[in-house]
Amino acid sequence: MGAAGAVSPAAPGAPLNTAEPNDPTLRSAPRAPLREHVANSIRRYLGDLNGSDADNLYQIALRELEIPLFLEVLEHCDGNQSRAATMLGIHRATLRKKLREYGIA
Repeated sequence: MGAAGAVSPAAPGAPLNTAEPNDPTLRSAPRAPLREHVANSIRRYLGDLNGSDADNLYQIALRELEIPLFLEVLEHCDGNQSRAATMLGIHRATLRKKLREYGIA
């Protein structure tokens, strides 16, 4: 923050809405459990249905969770499927099958 509480503009090309990596308040801030983020997303999705029914909500939710989960864990593991499968707690063959199903492999 600048003088008189003004927010300083972000540097060109800097990501928006991100905190400074060395901000000690962020490391000690409690994080909401993942299930709260999922619950909020589901509530928002159901609200967006505006009274309409959804078929296969379970399959839709699994797909919408698994795809970004697999992509982010693979990125974290530098593309190493064995490490990613271990991190996910599943067999590598299961991960490879799911990646094929979702057209990621």
